[in-house]
Amino acid sequence: MPKAQETVLEIDLGALAHNYRTIRSNVPQDVKFMAVIKAYAYGSDSVSVAQKLEEIGADYFAVAYIQEGVRLRKAGISTPVMIFHPQKENFEQLLEHCLEPSLYSEKLLKEFIAFAEEKQQKDYPVHIKFNTGMNRLGFAEKETGKIFEILRNTSAVKVQSAFSHLAASEDWKEREFTLGQINTFRRIATKFIEEFSYEPLLHICNTSGIFNYPEAALSMVRSGIGLYGFGNDKNIDTDLKPVGTLKTLISQIQHLETGETVGYNRTYKVDRPSKIATLPLGYADGIHRKYGNEKIGVFVKEQYAPIVGNICMDIIMIDVTDIDCEEGDEVIIFGGPQHATKFAKAGDTISYELITGISQRVTRVIIPE
Repeated sequence: MPKAQETVLEIDLGALAHNYRTIRSNVPQDVKFMAVIKAYAYGSDSVSVAQKLEEIGADYFAVAYIQEGVRLRKAGISTPVMIFHPQKENFEQLLEHCLEPSLYSEKLLKEFIAFAEEKQQKDYPVHIKFNTGMNRLGFAEKETGKIFEILRNTSAVKVQSAFSHLAASEDWKEREFTLGQINTFRRIATKFIEEFSYEPLLHICNTSGIFNYPEAALSMVRSGIGLYGFGNDKNIDTDLKPVGTLKTLISQIQHLETGETVGYNRTYKVDRPSKIATLPLGYADGIHRKYGNEKIGVFVKEQYAPIVGNICMDIIMIDVTDIDCEEGDEVIIFGGPQHATKFAKAGDTISYELITGISQRVTRVIIPE
């Protein structure tokens, strides 16, 4: 096995393409596909991911903040980009880079219209978010009359899409609630079409919604976590391939006698002569202290090695007593033999938090399709 040189997060663009095509195959051909690539493409690499998805046919991208969209434009991405959470202070950059805001409150709607009118814009594309039960961002159904009146009185913007967000599409126990959200959104969409005599793009399905509520695909779907290999359901997960594999190497091996302890606060004591390997990553890289003291392990030469002691800022210790290994050997944290969902569960969290939390000081290595 080649010697690893540093801690890296490998980004497999072949797995990304597979996931896109798998998810895409679950919606009608005429339904558009919005790829969510916020938070560095869920902790991977937003530019590389966007370039690949643009190449294979994604219709829209979505990011959280304007600066994320600017980064894509500076990298040459030309696909339309929706900004989930724009702020007034960045409207100039939004306009300069042809980014499209999601407008979710009366205050923000009026601010952007005033800005667009001042800049003498005509039919600038905007996206209107409706709150159908997530209770996070968006206009309530009862606000539609007021919002429609504001939109009628300007030619500076045009609604490119109307959308909402499902709160529990992966949870069958919440099926009645989810169907209620979908029906509420359909009512809102019908009112919009009657009011403005055209149909904008309509989207409410996220990854789990695409698989569990195909009848709600409407004219566009959004997928984030699914593109990166996680379906929030073990049956869906079998059809997807995790895009990221976190790898490191053994920096040093310590030989301890029975009764010696490992790491800060001496929280782990060996009960036999042991080999303890140190790895060059820690909680500053996104592997939090909650994973220490045998909550989970890693893989060395395809063999499981438990994490022992408290995880440090830059160092993790693992027990390799029963593994024939040496300094410089490769170690897999998650990906490959260990699904990130399993790793995350050991820390009482979800795959989203784990993969988006991998520090930007970890080198990203792009694996072409």
